[in-house]
Amino acid sequence: MKRWGITFKLFVMTVIFFVLFYGMVILSQFLLFDRFYQNQKETRVERHLKSFGTSYTKEGWGRTRTSRELVRFMLRNKTQMVILKLDGRMKSEDPFRMKLLDEQGNTQLIPMSLFMNQYGDPLRAAHLKENDQVTIHGEHVKDESELGNLFYPITITKQGEPPVGEEEVEGTTTIAGTITELVLPDLKIWNPRQGIMFEAVEDWFPLSPDQLEKLRNLNLYKEEWTAPWSGIRNSVMILPVQQKSGEIELLFSVTSLQDVKDSNEALRWFFLYLGLGGFVLILVLSLFYSKMVTRPLIKLNNTAKRMVSLDFTGHSSIRQKDELGSLSKSMFTLSQSLDAALGELREANQQLVEDMEQKKKMEQMQQDFFASASHELKTPLSIIKGFAEGLEDGVSAGKQDHYIKVIIEEADKMEFLVKDMLDLARLESGTIKLRRTSFMLSEMTEKVTDKLVHSLQNKQLDVVIIPANELPVYADATWIEQVLSNLLTNAIRHAEEGTTITVTLESQAKNLLFTIHNKGERIPEDQLVHIWERFYRIEASRSRLTGGTGLGLSIAKQILDMHGCRYAVMNTSDGVCFSVTFEG
Repeated sequence: MKRWGITFKLFVMTVIFFVLFYGMVILSQFLLFDRFYQNQKETRVERHLKSFGTSYTKEGWGRTRTSRELVRFMLRNKTQMVILKLDGRMKSEDPFRMKLLDEQGNTQLIPMSLFMNQYGDPLRAAHLKENDQVTIHGEHVKDESELGNLFYPITITKQGEPPVGEEEVEGTTTIAGTITELVLPDLKIWNPRQGIMFEAVEDWFPLSPDQLEKLRNLNLYKEEWTAPWSGIRNSVMILPVQQKSGEIELLFSVTSLQDVKDSNEALRWFFLYLGLGGFVLILVLSLFYSKMVTRPLIKLNNTAKRMVSLDFTGHSSIRQKDELGSLSKSMFTLSQSLDAALGELREANQQLVEDMEQKKKMEQMQQDFFASASHELKTPLSIIKGFAEGLEDGVSAGKQDHYIKVIIEEADKMEFLVKDMLDLARLESGTIKLRRTSFMLSEMTEKVTDKLVHSLQNKQLDVVIIPANELPVYADATWIEQVLSNLLTNAIRHAEEGTTITVTLESQAKNLLFTIHNKGERIPEDQLVHIWERFYRIEASRSRLTGGTGLGLSIAKQILDMHGCRYAVMNTSDGVCFSVTFEG
């Protein structure tokens, strides 16, 4: 990771961002979370309290429904609530209660909140349920409210189980019977401070004149209150509701705030310890994130560097469905297009170079051609001029016929040379269009041999044609006939007198191999590749005596190249062999 590279910069910026964010979270936890959580809790309780009051007054709940809804409200909001009159007398019974059918057949109502607050754990261990036989020691309290007489337990003993509560106290009453109704909170969410409600009622009532005035106007009264004996912080909310009869009742709720403070203090230490591990995690995540983000950018940068150097290979697009993936795909397409364009440019440049070389070669060939043509025409022209001057000077009558014959022969040679030069120029121009037909090459060879019968007789030569499984060839008959004529003429010129020229035609798959072999002097190995060149002679003087123009094999080469044939020349033990392969 370079010091000032994009990965390092992004890593530093990410670390700073996460540290600031994490610091803000910790600072907010230390300074604001306590108040925020308290406001959230009070707001939720207030909203549910108003909803409870609206339903309570409009639906006119009975005592049983009221107790059930009180229990639901307290469990839902983790708070305590009771319905009171303006003077503090209880309107609702204790929501957590027991009804006992005693031995005399009377039903005793037993409030359980205070008892559970003092003996919650032993009472949970007793597993009380309906139809259990119990004996309860306590005292009767005559309630002046609508609730009537209540029996507050001091000791509860389940049949066959140890007692729960205090020992018997003088002046208490003992009742025994069967539990007919038992309403207790879920033991998993039981709050051991359920009994704090009665302490709050005792501490708040009677209300002050200002509080009474505000409540008579049906305004919610809310204030933070600390329990005198425990020092626990609580939020007290008093919602006045007016019954249809006009009577005002108070929904008195007490919500503990101590758990907020305790939880926040624990969270402060937790976040403090977590901060050390969190910082290490931030470094690791920042490094991973910076590398993950910058990896495609670095790859694109390396690709761009290669493209600057006109290197468009080794590039593959990034497989991401986002802007970077789209950019990579565009660069990949661009590199392919540039590579193709550069390849075409290189090919065009190579073609241009080849064309320039071909042009130079053609110019050189033209110069060589004109030089060779001039050289070839110079001799017959000189001979014709000399013999013509002799005739002009009046040579003897016996020599005039000879002079005229020489002039005619040299003129014929010049005619053949000019014809061959014109044919070669046409072939090299590339303007000739072939007219291909199918024909038997052996028949054409016999036809050409018949035309050269006088040349063969002059040197006492024979031509033997040997076809083997011959197949017809598909070519331009006129030009191929000239090739055969040139090859046979060349073989006749260089064959020893009285020998045989052998022509073989052998089909190989779809191809036809044509060979012509003459017995005579062999060609030096270093000159085999040059015999196809124009005006090339192994021995210029001896070749001139044979009457050749030096263009026959060059013409044959051009015709065979146009047909796509393969051709070669080689020395044998007793002469020279030319071969041509016609492809089917």
